[in-house]
Amino acid sequence: MRQHTILLNGNIVTLDATQPRATALVLRGDEIIYVGDDTTARAFQQRDSVVIDLRNKLTLPAFTDAHIHFTGFAQTLENVDLGGCRSLAQAVERVRARAAQTAPGQLIWGGGWNNAEWDNPAFPDKRALDAVAPAHPVMLTRKDGHSIWLNSRALERAQITRATVAPQGGVIDRDADGEPSGILRENALALLGGGIGAFSDALQSATLERALRYAHSRGLAAIHNIEDANALRAFQTLRAENKLTLRVVHALPIDKLSLAIELGLQRGLGDEWLRLQAVKIFSDGSLGSRTAEMHEPYADAPAQRGVAVTESPALLDAARRAAQANWDVWVHAIGDRAITRVLDIFAQLRAEGFHDARFRIEHVQHLRPSDVTRFRALNVVASMQPLHQPSDMRVVDAALGAARAAWTYAFRNLLDANATLAFGSDAPVEKLDPLLGIHAAVTRQNAQHAPADGWHPAQKISVLEAVRAYTLGAAEAVGDAARAGSLAVGKRGDIVVLNENIFEIPPRAILDTTVAYTISGGAVVYAG
Repeated sequence: MRQHTILLNGNIVTLDATQPRATALVLRGDEIIYVGDDTTARAFQQRDSVVIDLRNKLTLPAFTDAHIHFTGFAQTLENVDLGGCRSLAQAVERVRARAAQTAPGQLIWGGGWNNAEWDNPAFPDKRALDAVAPAHPVMLTRKDGHSIWLNSRALERAQITRATVAPQGGVIDRDADGEPSGILRENALALLGGGIGAFSDALQSATLERALRYAHSRGLAAIHNIEDANALRAFQTLRAENKLTLRVVHALPIDKLSLAIELGLQRGLGDEWLRLQAVKIFSDGSLGSRTAEMHEPYADAPAQRGVAVTESPALLDAARRAAQANWDVWVHAIGDRAITRVLDIFAQLRAEGFHDARFRIEHVQHLRPSDVTRFRALNVVASMQPLHQPSDMRVVDAALGAARAAWTYAFRNLLDANATLAFGSDAPVEKLDPLLGIHAAVTRQNAQHAPADGWHPAQKISVLEAVRAYTLGAAEAVGDAARAGSLAVGKRGDIVVLNENIFEIPPRAILDTTVAYTISGGAVVYAG
């Protein structure tokens, strides 16, 4: 007989339309068996039952991060963080400090740098790193994940020279003499061998377990993870050891599709803790790197319209093959031109008869107004990351101008068009914290509460709508709505209890909201 966990005296918002509110829940193992009032819930109590007094705290379905690179995030907890630097000098000083603590020859890995926030926004080069870490290979990922900054030792280790040709859809920045400058962009990152390639060290279980605990402290019980075989291997190890307390829906890079088809793999392989689900395809790059593919030229770079990382014929072929093999298709598209191209491809596949295939666009950053209604018409999920908005808003204003920027992170327009939104963090690009994402979606402000009325405030959504995108919307995005995303009988025992009622406090106070409990699989995995 599985143990009962009984939650009493709660302010429970279930997100279940048939029973929106309750005060009590009863779990039997990993399953909800009762939702309702305290008196009835107490009747389930047995000698070994766990009883938790919720003290009238707001209780919700546990959050899901619908777009994350989790082992990459885990590694940031151990590596040098360049987030918040306001100059090249500050960034290299952090590298210098790490080099002083690191054995010669050992990789210094990190990221989070954002040259757009520096006093001189020019991209850096290898010389600045060579000066502070001459005895170490250094590899530093830009905040958006679309560019990497290397020193000379790292370039040598990756065997990148002046003779190296960038792969299609990739860029190797070069200095005036034609030598690699130290910046790789987009598909050129593949020259590092996948993941951190030639620099790869085995991910330590302790590092991953630390990241799990961090995620639970932010109210998360599930993620949609977009990474390679190294990540899948690490999760499988934790699952075999019964240490995986976060539900992982995993997407493979598109270059593994042929192997997956050859092996007969399909979405759904695994269990409710770890399963394969989708293939991820890049259609374009990022705004910060000016590689997001746009219909019109960039306002601050009139000769540029971004990069088609995967051209439409190849994208259509890959998406069709994935759908035929019963894989979900998730396509990265940030620029409005890229989004149009991806929607065109999904429309073609729907016309070919792939009516039940599950399609998603990841990021949906800059929309063309005429494309908004196509998400519902084509049954395409908009997988978005609200925390990108306060990070990117000044860059967007400069890159696109006010009129085009008004269609950036168009949450309100998409919801009004009945599109399904699934929210995530894109960690380690942004912080792993759904409450910060809810704040961003509701206020359109940064942590300093600017702009006063919110950035393009017409795109604000309600707290309930934002919560839904981190719960039921995320579940719908992977076909899990029958078992996840709301608190109802027969669904999973994944629950978050907050110390503040985010539906009643001023929206700006959501920034300071904390988690009291996270329950994953019916077990308390975090108690604040």
